[in-house]
Amino acid sequence: MAALLIVSGLKAQTNSYSLADIVQLARSQSTAWLSAETRKENEYWQYKTFRSDYNPQLLLSGTLPAYNKSVTPVTQPDGNVIFRDLNNNTLQLNLGLSQVIGPTGGTVSVYTDMSRYDDFIQDYVQYSGQPVSVSLNQPIFQFNPFKWNRIIKPLVYEESQKRYFEELEMVSINATRRYFDLLLAQINLEIASKNVESNDTIYQIAKGRYNLGKITENDLLQLELNLVNSNLDISKALVEQQSATLNLKTFIGLSDNESILLILPENIPEFSVDENIALAEAQKNKVDMVSFKRRQLEAKQEVTRARRASGVNMNLQAAYGLTNQGQSVSDVYQNPADALRIGLQMSVPLVDWGRQKARIMTAEANMKLVEYQLIQDEVTFEQDILTEVRNFNMLRVQLKARIKSDDIADRAYNISKQLFLIGKISITDLNQALAAKDRAKQNYVATLRDFWIGYYQLREKTLYDFHNNQLLVRDIQTD
Repeated sequence: MAALLIVSGLKAQTNSYSLADIVQLARSQSTAWLSAETRKENEYWQYKTFRSDYNPQLLLSGTLPAYNKSVTPVTQPDGNVIFRDLNNNTLQLNLGLSQVIGPTGGTVSVYTDMSRYDDFIQDYVQYSGQPVSVSLNQPIFQFNPFKWNRIIKPLVYEESQKRYFEELEMVSINATRRYFDLLLAQINLEIASKNVESNDTIYQIAKGRYNLGKITENDLLQLELNLVNSNLDISKALVEQQSATLNLKTFIGLSDNESILLILPENIPEFSVDENIALAEAQKNKVDMVSFKRRQLEAKQEVTRARRASGVNMNLQAAYGLTNQGQSVSDVYQNPADALRIGLQMSVPLVDWGRQKARIMTAEANMKLVEYQLIQDEVTFEQDILTEVRNFNMLRVQLKARIKSDDIADRAYNISKQLFLIGKISITDLNQALAAKDRAKQNYVATLRDFWIGYYQLREKTLYDFHNNQLLVRDIQTD
């Protein structure tokens, strides 16, 4: 079918677009595409932040300077208090390298520090520092977030990446809907314009036949009414076309001064979709399957968190290094002494009136609920895929029937028009043929719309292009 021109300003630039062109524009410059790209980038950097938690962290910290000029009370051995003037400054630097121990949830650090103290009243300088120290902070019998994050966070990232490809297909679906909204309005305008021309011709001929007494006045009035209604249909179609044009341009980001020439996408790709293959591709590619696994792990994580919080909690803190002090920096590094710190903190709940047990039971009940929901969601997921495939295959059959119906209705109207002009059929028969012609054309375009929307919905449901036999999701690295 020939391309259909959308009426716009006389000086506007006119460009023709196929459905593929509109979809490509939507996937490269629409705000929906930009939003999907931004979310994808945001999720990527969140994942990079998570990965950095498991890498060594080198940190330089310090106080430069901490000056203090004040009066402070000093308690004497006999209990009296004497107020003394203070005028000092402290400088301190610390350079440390820390590393998370993922399997245990602890942290090991290696660091060095140096401090300088200046007493301006007594004109006194003192240095102290630790040339090197090693410390360990190790929770015992506690919930280890690093272990669980290492399992769950890559799944969250994989979800976000697969969701991006689903969002791209949703952009295609929405662009297709707007494309056919405009195309149907355009075709309705074309139908109304042709009907005005045809009804005007019939009405002019009918006036001559009425003057000759070959038709009744009622038939003539009915034909005049058809002409009036056709003009009204043009006005309505113009408003619908303007609205659909604005909607499409806004979605894909076209300028207002551009006139669009849409091409009816009648070239239907020939390919078959097997239900089992579609289901297998969906299970392999869709974000839902990753989400199912992630939700199950999160529920188990909460059970572990609740159980760990209800028992004995300990925290081992240990540090060993070298330390010294002196009147100069070099004194700190000469014959330093050993420095050792070790401590074990503990917390044991004795009586909590059933609070921890309630938390554990709540987490376990929630895990069971999640498992039941996942079973139902998996069944629903499979049903949605199979239903989508069956609907798409049915639409292909329906489309072939609509093409034939459109051709038959168009030829039937032309025949009815000629028969009416020679007085073989009534005005009622002509109107029925006209209505059938218009309805067949609209049904054909509507089914064509359903087919192409179904085509992109099938891509979105499976993230697989059955037309070109290729994946729509690229490899995702989560290491």
